[in-house]
Amino acid sequence: MKIDTSVNVAQLPEALSQAGLQFAVATEEDFDEIMAMSQDIYGGLDYLPTRYTSWLQETNRTVILARKHGKVIALESVCVIDGGETMLVEGLRVAPQERGKGVAGVLLRFCSELVKSKYPEVKVSRLTRDDKLGPKDFQKYRVITKQGILLVRFNAEDLKRRLSELSQGGDIKSSLPTVPSPIRLDHTTINRLYLTTDLMQGVLPNATIIQDWQPFKPLPTNMAILLKKEIDWMVDNVSSPNVASLCTFPFRVPIGDDWYYLNIDMFGKDLDLAQQQFLCHLQQHTATLKGHVMCQLFLDPPLWKPMMEFCRNTLRVELVKEYTEQCVVEADVI
Repeated sequence: MKIDTSVNVAQLPEALSQAGLQFAVATEEDFDEIMAMSQDIYGGLDYLPTRYTSWLQETNRTVILARKHGKVIALESVCVIDGGETMLVEGLRVAPQERGKGVAGVLLRFCSELVKSKYPEVKVSRLTRDDKLGPKDFQKYRVITKQGILLVRFNAEDLKRRLSELSQGGDIKSSLPTVPSPIRLDHTTINRLYLTTDLMQGVLPNATIIQDWQPFKPLPTNMAILLKKEIDWMVDNVSSPNVASLCTFPFRVPIGDDWYYLNIDMFGKDLDLAQQQFLCHLQQHTATLKGHVMCQLFLDPPLWKPMMEFCRNTLRVELVKEYTEQCVVEADVI
């Protein structure tokens, strides 16, 4: 379906207007062309192949393509969350030959205008970045929160054997006997903890639930979105939580054959409790996997180094890269 861009043409940089950019809502038929444009993006950890079809079906999301001479050269997704007040920007990608020409900025501007026309109550635009913010970024965005990114990789079978060694044939929970066993939450308990009590205020970073790069405020409309997803929710204690975690079920990524991605978002500052929940998520989600796993753990920045040492020395998994940060930023929609 083509979108009428006449109201926005005047706002486009002259060079790009003359280049003949056209915008369209993405469809199932565009998938192969988008994937061809996206080769090697995110270091082979691209989530879009797995989520593209479901994104197109989400009523609060619009996926926009930019075309040049009829070919797809860029994509961006915008999802309205926080009860209609926030525009979440995701999935941005530009074809290699078009990078550095301002295409991303033009596409973002077009998407913002489109969302404002459809959802006039939207007040802010949020996105999550893992690159280093510069002075211009701080002029444009407000930083909501930061998490350290710990990226490790392992063979699923090797890790299962290591976890078995650590637990000496028993439940992995027994490997840290002085730490309470984590509690997996059902939907009723999740809603109670996150919506009807203030117990999570001291746990969540700046009152933000970050799930696989998506930042949500703890609101009923957002919880309805999150509870439809395949996520394991854990806390150390339902009466007085100190650490909470969300583990997205593993999915395939295009880094190679039999490669999976496992995303764990950890909130709280207690290292022992964080390690315990991390181990439980690993045991739960590698039990049936065969092949290789890239596991990305997001956690409070001061916990990154000791958790990295735990991964390398105790779990004997490979560190993929040194410390980087996940930054949730926002800007007013004008």
